Amino acid sequence: MKTKFAASVLSALLYAQGLLGFAALATVLLKERAHAGEFATGKHMPSGPSLLVVR
Repeated sequence: MKTKFAASVLSALLYAQGLLGFAALATVLLKERAHAGEFATGKHMPSGPSLLVVR
């Protein structure tokens, strides 16, 4: 009886760890995609030298 309970607890923990890992991976991928979108919009900005006035 104890071994069956322990097995079900370990199974639940592994399942929860898998869900957390998947959520972490999805978060990282979405952040990278957001940064890629920022770089894509940055391409529309003029790429010439910027004028900096120093006194």
